[in-house]
Amino acid sequence: MPRPPPPFPFLLLLILSTAAAAAAASHSCNSQHSTPCPPFPSPPPYPFSSSPGCGHPSFTLKCASPHSILSLANASFSVLAFRPNSSSLSLSPRLLLPRHNCSALPPSLHFSGTPFRLADSSCSRLSALRSCSPPSLPNCSLCPSDCSFVKTPLRLLPSCSSSPLRHPSQQGCQSDVLDYLLHFLQIGFEVEYDEDDEYFSSCKICRSGNGVCGFNSSDPEKKFVCFRSAARISPWIRDEDTNRIAILCSIFTVMCLLLVVLIVAAVFRSRHLKALVAEEDPTTTFLHRHRSASLLPPVFTYEELEASTNRFDPKRKIGDGGFGSVYLGQLFDGRIVAVKYLHKQHHHAAAFSAKSFCNEILILSSIDHPNLVRLHGYCSDPRGLLLVYDYVPNGTLADHLHGTHRKSAMNWQVRLDIALQMALALEYLHFSVKPAIVHRDITSNNIFVERDMRIKVGDFGLSRLLVFPETTNSSSTSSSAGFVWTGPQGTPGYLDPDYHKSFRLTEKSDVYSFGVVLLELISGMRAVDQRREKREMALADLAVSRIQMGLLHQVIDPILKKEDGAMEGVDAVAELAFQCVAADKDDRPHAKEVVEELKRIRNRTRVGSLRGSGASNPGDDLAARG
Repeated sequence: MPRPPPPFPFLLLLILSTAAAAAAASHSCNSQHSTPCPPFPSPPPYPFSSSPGCGHPSFTLKCASPHSILSLANASFSVLAFRPNSSSLSLSPRLLLPRHNCSALPPSLHFSGTPFRLADSSCSRLSALRSCSPPSLPNCSLCPSDCSFVKTPLRLLPSCSSSPLRHPSQQGCQSDVLDYLLHFLQIGFEVEYDEDDEYFSSCKICRSGNGVCGFNSSDPEKKFVCFRSAARISPWIRDEDTNRIAILCSIFTVMCLLLVVLIVAAVFRSRHLKALVAEEDPTTTFLHRHRSASLLPPVFTYEELEASTNRFDPKRKIGDGGFGSVYLGQLFDGRIVAVKYLHKQHHHAAAFSAKSFCNEILILSSIDHPNLVRLHGYCSDPRGLLLVYDYVPNGTLADHLHGTHRKSAMNWQVRLDIALQMALALEYLHFSVKPAIVHRDITSNNIFVERDMRIKVGDFGLSRLLVFPETTNSSSTSSSAGFVWTGPQGTPGYLDPDYHKSFRLTEKSDVYSFGVVLLELISGMRAVDQRREKREMALADLAVSRIQMGLLHQVIDPILKKEDGAMEGVDAVAELAFQCVAADKDDRPHAKEVVEELKRIRNRTRVGSLRGSGASNPGDDLAARG
């Protein structure tokens, strides 16, 4: 009776193809040894390799005679010497020919981003080098790098300057430092690499089983790969006993099924772990506990925002504060945005940044007003916390009053319109949002100016909701009568003195800060100026003192004094500012009253302007909205 054909012929083909692939891989990594790679023995020891995918990518050689070539940190080096059973090499850069009477020295050589480091012996030789006095400098206009090397030889290998050096005995001065450095490179300098890396330990196990060490570029988690010899597989395939092949195929089938089960389990486990990681992220947990995910702004990846700012290019930095740097970015859809990167230098700063980060997301995701900065999205990543805002292209109010845009287009009508827009924003935060929001950091630096001189209030990192999470007592959480016990935070010069003494935060704290900004608008002075006398260092103290003595004219911006019809409105706004910065919070108006008074002042100013000039007023469009 004829024997039946072996079952599962496709599995047999799979075994054959797997064996062929393993043999091909093994052959591919073994074939690198056919070409000599001096000064290495044949074959070069791991982790060095002359074939992609074998060895380690930072140790890939280009075999040549008399010296093989190693590429590191975007530069090519000739390998002059290698001692077996060591972790050091002697390298010499491939020097360029002299041009324009300059030396053949390359630019500064560094090994950052590679497993290599400069040996102390080579660094010590350079650290003892000095130029004879007076230094003989080449033509510095044609060869600036040569002049730099003569003055500071260690610039040739900048990594040495950041390492502790053990100086040998002084070798004396060199009359021609460039020639010495060129000779130093030609005879070679020594670099070392760390053999405690996991690749070396994995390779020892692989080679003990007659395998070939390789590099798996397709899996960032498991980069080491061991190519097994085809000789281990071939005896299985060359067995002509079909029964044995059938048994082996059956075993292989069971193993494949188990492998499928393991893969499926691994996929589910991986997804579960990713979900756990996401849930364990403190910022994500905090945000989802306080706000539904559907109500939060979009989430960006770190890579998206990194690309939008050209890897956080310092040239794109448009602001730098105590809690973060702001970069100009362009998203993939073409939108121009401001990207704030919160600082995380140390533990306390990181904790405050995370709190400020979550707070700003929760606050800005619940508000919508034309005079408040809009949040387009955020990114919570171990590499950094990032917020994406509207980009307001015309600087801050502080820039226009005190800085780079100093008082350009800042006539009285513009200043009055800015004050009204700020008041409308505060009125919205205090009365239209439930529970009310206290900004806590109203300053001229946090008021951003559009090209048409409209403003947006930003930076809500210190903002607080006027509500007690622990209680439902309406009397204590009311925005009209309630307060929050919290340590005073804010900017010196703008901080409410009543809040500073009592630790009780209310909407009137924002009104005090707003009053200081009003004083900046009418005086053109800074909120705090250390050049003034101590008792008048704060603008609020200075202005209140002058107003009480009837000397308001001493603090009014000279530009406004020259403007026709402005002084009546300036006096009225000064009176309002005087009320806003009252020491007792109960003596201050609330935001609704401030808006009503500013509208009255603006309308009276507009009527006077129309009577005097017969022209339309630039604030008419704001009047229609307000």
